[in-house]
Amino acid sequence: MTSVPTDAELARSLDGDFESRHAEVNGVDLHYVIGGQGDPLVLLPGWPQTWWAYHKVMPSLAQQFQVIAVDLRGMGSSGKPESGYEKKTMADDILALARFLGHERVNIAGHDIGSLVAYSFAANHPEAARRVVLLDVIHPEEGWYQFTVLPRPEQPAPMWWFAFNQLVGLPEQLLAGRARYLIDAMLDSSMIDPAHITDFDREIYAHAYNTPEAIRASNGWYRALSNDIEDEKAYGPLTPPILTLTGVLTHEWIRNVLPHKAPDAELVKIPGAGHHLAEESPEIVVRHLTKFFAE
Repeated sequence: MTSVPTDAELARSLDGDFESRHAEVNGVDLHYVIGGQGDPLVLLPGWPQTWWAYHKVMPSLAQQFQVIAVDLRGMGSSGKPESGYEKKTMADDILALARFLGHERVNIAGHDIGSLVAYSFAANHPEAARRVVLLDVIHPEEGWYQFTVLPRPEQPAPMWWFAFNQLVGLPEQLLAGRARYLIDAMLDSSMIDPAHITDFDREIYAHAYNTPEAIRASNGWYRALSNDIEDEKAYGPLTPPILTLTGVLTHEWIRNVLPHKAPDAELVKIPGAGHHLAEESPEIVVRHLTKFFAE
């Protein structure tokens, strides 16, 4: 396997004087990379990635914002406790990190699992959420129980990882030391052009998920989905300003669901992009985030 740089080395490789740091907050060690000046902008990544998923957009965003890219609870260089993977608890982690950094209100953008946490942050801590961007996923709801394992021939491939990540013990046995196979399979199937995430990037993600502890922790995000669905039942419509960016794969699904969750949200489809918007279309993502968060 290719030698993978440390988080500190990766942070220093970005324009914007970025630093890799840790904070003990809400009972967990959170790793984050921080740089730039201005209003705080928290970036939350998803599975199976780390804070590095935002590396293409962080330098440009740092020209106007203090960018804080976080490894979520259970991710990358952050702590991997046995519990606390409900998105409500993970949103509490981010609130505690914001307070640790001296911020009463923050802008937040989340992708994939990070989008679930960003949504939960907006629902549970609206006073602390200045503006929120959801990237290609929104919060679990009762309808998620209808996801099928065996699709009809005309339907897209099933989201098999939702079931796989529910298993106890087996994912660690199969994937420890072999995470690159999973990384490639997930990225290649969820992008329009897989070349947008390089071999170097994929090695960074594989390194982050190559141990039994890391696999167990990331599975925790999925095993908590039933709790998240129950929590969502108590949420009313989101009150902070919301922008949702989608790729071409999820746009129709999110367009149908979003009005029930955030009636005033702005929805934008990024043409030519699949699931990994910040890596597939970084210039477009920067443009939308900069405009939205500057308002």
